[in-house]
This record gives sequence, structure tokens and C-alpha cells, in this order.
Amino acid sequence: MTATQGRFAGKTALVTGAASGIGRAITERLIAEGARVAGGDLNKEGLAELADIHGDAFAQVVCDVTSEADCEMLVSLAVARFGRLDTAFNVAGGNRSGYLLDQPEEDWQFTIDLCLKSVFLGVKQQARQMVRGARGGSIVNIASLNAHVPMYAGAAYATAKAGVEMLTKNAALEFADYGVRVNAILPGLVETPLTRRHFDNADALAAFVERIPQRRPAQPTEIAAPSLYLASDDASYVNGASLLVDGAWAVSGYPDMRPFCGPVQFNG
Repeated sequence: MTATQGRFAGKTALVTGAASGIGRAITERLIAEGARVAGGDLNKEGLAELADIHGDAFAQVVCDVTSEADCEMLVSLAVARFGRLDTAFNVAGGNRSGYLLDQPEEDWQFTIDLCLKSVFLGVKQQARQMVRGARGGSIVNIASLNAHVPMYAGAAYATAKAGVEMLTKNAALEFADYGVRVNAILPGLVETPLTRRHFDNADALAAFVERIPQRRPAQPTEIAAPSLYLASDDASYVNGASLLVDGAWAVSGYPDMRPFCGPVQFNG
């Protein structure tokens, strides 16, 4: 028996971006530790696969996390199926990269909406339910190493993730009186479907790995474990914190990705 077995027994969790990558790893570990999970994603095939595997422990809904109505719908699903909401994980994210001189406004807005607005909407609806339930709760937001470290052609993503970190701190401040804790995980490079392009380019991957002191990317399970710690009673006095989970990458800096992004197109 592991030390964490049954840690979430009797608890209901909510996970956005549950169908793949970090969200799926969090979902599967929650269920393994006794939780019932309501998962939302646009990937209905991935959600259906989780439902087939986990049966009554997993409730699913196809949803757009940039829509407040959909975020509220996911919270309502958790309560309707499992009677309560104890913890939530805001994982969904994505990026349309581009140099600042070139990036179309719609690509900037897409990234900000998916990475930052979605967390605001999720935190708002999740905390409202936790306040109504009067049992407190915990929320974990997935930010990024890029909340602290800029990257070429990644201004929108880095800006959004920095916003997630500050939103987390502000939520911790505002929700503490209700017994709701809010913390953030800041992953480094993780092997997921969203980062596939880096792994498919051997030179780009080598540039990343050369700057990571542990000399490898993370697997989604290595982000799920500390995420669950922050959500659990083991972290009962951890609130408003940002936990880097990056193989010590933040101490060495980001690689120059310009060779893999191409030249700036703007020429005056």
C-alpha cells in the first residue's frame, strides 16, 4: 500500500483538459487515490475512453473552458453526479506561437483566452460551488515555467501563464475566509500531445534538454503527483503558492528557439 492510497476517498474532483496529457494523468491518479472525477474537454474521444476505463468513478462532458456557461456546466455535472465538489484542477491550455512583430491579434487572443481567461472562469465557478457547499476545498491551476521565463515567439503564452500565477495568488487571498485554498503548478517541458512538435524535432528537443539540469523532459505523471499533493490535506497550510516542477530548468534559462521558429517576417 502506498502512502497516498485512499487520500481522496469520498472526495469529488473536477479536471479541465482531462482527456489527454497532464489532465489525464491527474484524472487517473485521482481515481486511483479514491476520488470521483468530473472531467471536461473538447476531445470527446479521449473523454469516452476514460469513461470506458473508469466507469462510475468518471463523469464527462464536452466543454469549452473559454465559455463561462460551459465552466458552470462542468461544476454542475460534478454536483449532479457525485453530490459535491471538493477539489478542482484547471489544466486546459494551448498556444499559437508567433513573434511580437508578426503575431496576428486573433492568435494572441486565442492563447490568452485558453490559458488565462479559462482559469478565471473555472476558478470563479468552482469556488462558488465550494462556498455554497460550506466545506472548503482546494483548487490547483496549471501555469508554466514560462510564467517566470520568457521564450522567443511565445509572448502570449508566457504572459497568460504569468497571469495564471497572479490570479492564483489573488484567489488564495480572496477565498481564504471560506476555507478554499488555491495553488499553482509551474511545469517545465512535459511530453504531451501539445508539445509533440518539440519531440518530433530532434534538434529542438536537444536544445531543450541541454538547458534542463536533469537532462530530460517530464512525463505527465510527474506533474500529476505534486498537483495532487497541493490539492490534498497534506498541503493544508499551503495557499497561494507556486511550485516549479521543471527538473531545475528555471535556474539555467530558456534556450534560444529562433532557429526552430524561423525568421521574423516583419520588414518595416
